[in-house]
Amino acid sequence: MDTKMFAKSLISVIMLTGALTLAQRVDVTPQQVIARVGEPASILCRAGRQIQYCRIVIPGEKVLNLAPNWTQRPGFPYNGEGLQAGQCGVTIERVKTTNHGPVECFLGVEGDEISGVADLVVALEPQRPQLEILTQGRNGAFEVDTEFQAKCISHDGRPPANLTWFLDDENIFDGLTMPEVVESHDRNNATLYTVVQGIQRFIRVSDDRRNLICRANHFSYPQGYLDSRIQLLVRYRPQPLPLVKLYGLILGSTGLVNVTIRANPRPLTEWHVAGNTIQQGSRNGRYEAYEPQDLGRGEFNVALSIAGLTLEDTTKEYLLRASNEFGTTDYQVRISSSEAAPAAGLGVGPIIGIVIAVLVILIIIGLIVVARATGRWCFSDNSGARPSETEHEPEARASLLSRIKPSSLVAKVMPVKHEALESQAQQGGPTPTGDDDQHPRDSEETVIITDEVTEPKEEDSKPNIVYAELMLKPSPEGKAPPQKTPTEYAEIVYPKSQKSTTDAKTN
Repeated sequence: MDTKMFAKSLISVIMLTGALTLAQRVDVTPQQVIARVGEPASILCRAGRQIQYCRIVIPGEKVLNLAPNWTQRPGFPYNGEGLQAGQCGVTIERVKTTNHGPVECFLGVEGDEISGVADLVVALEPQRPQLEILTQGRNGAFEVDTEFQAKCISHDGRPPANLTWFLDDENIFDGLTMPEVVESHDRNNATLYTVVQGIQRFIRVSDDRRNLICRANHFSYPQGYLDSRIQLLVRYRPQPLPLVKLYGLILGSTGLVNVTIRANPRPLTEWHVAGNTIQQGSRNGRYEAYEPQDLGRGEFNVALSIAGLTLEDTTKEYLLRASNEFGTTDYQVRISSSEAAPAAGLGVGPIIGIVIAVLVILIIIGLIVVARATGRWCFSDNSGARPSETEHEPEARASLLSRIKPSSLVAKVMPVKHEALESQAQQGGPTPTGDDDQHPRDSEETVIITDEVTEPKEEDSKPNIVYAELMLKPSPEGKAPPQKTPTEYAEIVYPKSQKSTTDAKTN
């Protein structure tokens, strides 16, 4: 029991201590202040409740007991909304070098004293950065694909400078080492920082005549940064090119063949045409080779003129050879009197046209599939009767039945001939079986259905047709009707006499 009580008491003490510690913490803003010499700097301490007194300690200055109406120390006015609001701060109107360091505030709150601290950094301008080349070139130049090393140093700054690298206006990120910061002190015991960073990369042709720049970025510089730069000189043999094609030369006039190459140092050139060699600055027959023209940044224009250009000249192969102390390179050249060949590939316009055409085709195919599936348009079934016929058919039948009594019809049954059945079988219709051959029938049968017939009126010039389905009965001879019969057609005829008959007649 005593152990449990002791544990509970210990937990309560720990929680109370944590709460008091949290409540007694002073919020100092900002946590770090950077200011140049002569500039103002402000610091504010907040307790969250009423303050009885406020004491602030600044490096290089006497202790300040601040209050809103406190004016004993000019240049260090009170900063905040009042002690009752739980705020106490100070503004240093003109920062001095000796003010660099931690600024502490001590606040009296409810009989206790709580404290906070902020870091005041008095910025000191570092020296101009120094760029040192560690790799020794030949005659101040570097060869392509050789390793290059350099380092940049920013001395005696506070805070440390931030170093960045450029090749002209292009940022360099690859090949950089981690910055090394070295702390030192001046004669006044002020803390200073020196930053060293290196770069390691392989020389490229594109580096020639470009400026390697080390930039030190610092708060105290008027423009925010200072640069140190070195121009890189790269030596390399004439750089290769793909097949050179020149178009638009005019037949009959002097043709000028121009090729732009890159080399450093300046190359020596010569042309080879149909077994003839033309050195730079010389003439051979109709061919004249000019001295390479320096275009800057290692580029040279090499020209060959052809007097009285002929069609045969356009079929020849031209070879330009350029060489310097680092190597020799040959360039294949073709010339043509036609206009420039179209660029390979399709432009934006043709591509858009192709895409639209494909979409239209897909839409048409989709519509055809839907129309076929739903029986629309040209896929609809037009074999049925036309609406006009269908609409008037019931009326015609009613008119016919009004003139013909059901008990006075005579039907002529006309069986389908054998030849017609074969034709129907070929077309996929029903065909008779072997039973039909065992029960032959006459070519025509007349079945008298009733003995009363209403004579058609004289004005009925056209006979009316009635479709009927007949069920054949056994014949008087006792022959059974066939099990499977072809389609029968019945023709309704009108008897000449009013006398009804019930006998079946066979023609």
